[in-house]
Amino acid sequence: MIGSYIVKILLAPFSILYGIGITIRNLLYRAKLLNSVSFSVPVIGVGNLAIGGTGKTPHVEYLTHLLNHYISIAILSRGYKRKTSGYLEVLPTHNAEEVGDEPLQYKLKFHDVKVAVSESRVFGIPKLMGTHPDIQVVLLDDAFQHREVKPALNLLLSEYARPYTRDFLLPSGRLREWPAGAARADAIIVSKCPHDLTRADANKMKETLSVAPRQEVFFSRYQYEQPYAMYHPENRIPIDQNTDILLVTAIARTDYLMDYIAENAGFVKALEYEDHHYYTSRDMQYIKDTFDAIPSENKIILTTEKDAVRLFLHHDFLQKTDLPIFVLPLRVAFLFDDGPRFDQYIKDFLTQYKI
Repeated sequence: MIGSYIVKILLAPFSILYGIGITIRNLLYRAKLLNSVSFSVPVIGVGNLAIGGTGKTPHVEYLTHLLNHYISIAILSRGYKRKTSGYLEVLPTHNAEEVGDEPLQYKLKFHDVKVAVSESRVFGIPKLMGTHPDIQVVLLDDAFQHREVKPALNLLLSEYARPYTRDFLLPSGRLREWPAGAARADAIIVSKCPHDLTRADANKMKETLSVAPRQEVFFSRYQYEQPYAMYHPENRIPIDQNTDILLVTAIARTDYLMDYIAENAGFVKALEYEDHHYYTSRDMQYIKDTFDAIPSENKIILTTEKDAVRLFLHHDFLQKTDLPIFVLPLRVAFLFDDGPRFDQYIKDFLTQYKI
């Protein structure tokens, strides 16, 4: 613990320099010396100030579930850590290396939704709309700092356990810009909240975040569902005290997930890799060896949906070894019965949208 504080102190000067650069950039946008582009189609941005772990992907999926039955929507992402470049429309036949794990996850879940990746959102949105002129709304994944595009609605996520006002800039902290950047958000979603969060604690969090009067605030949590077998989704099992688990993840901030698994399973061993890590052949063998060493007759390998699309890259190994890999699905739920209020907030924005 002391060592980590020393490292943060040593890195603080670099964070200050980084912050100066971000400040200058934002001032250029405020002075309109750099321009943000708006589009005729409503664009909803979902982002955060930190580098990961706030739950952007589940919230984009929530919006997709909410709107997909009523209007034609598209999702645009940069496709972080993909091994291709430029604009690319995501197909179910792509793999994670080609389009990125999150865009592929979206496409595999929502076959009828247009999903595309592009480093340049300014180029990607017109390309997407030109190819599919029926699109009525674009969900922009992780674009809060990409100010070349000005979303018509900006949704900012902040993790309950680590609000952006209690964090610091990279590299000594996890913030990509100063907390004051939150002022650009139209609504703030405090994510990964405790299930038993009280109204009093929620109000304290609003004060912590220095929420402006014009900004709506919502509180959300995860609801984990029964895991399904990676190659046989129809096969689901419960997690209980009789289940021993090897948890394999390469996602940011696993605390929330670990708390859930530890509370519901019997024995738990975790193998954690850096966020968006592409598993190597050596990793896969190590996972197998670790799993084989667990002295239990009722054991499984558990992973997340985001990890599953990267594990699929080792299809031959998984088929050969027949490892019992199960995927843990989750969905976003809003606290204080605010689900209907959030849904109406989004619908009102769309019905009242004007170019």
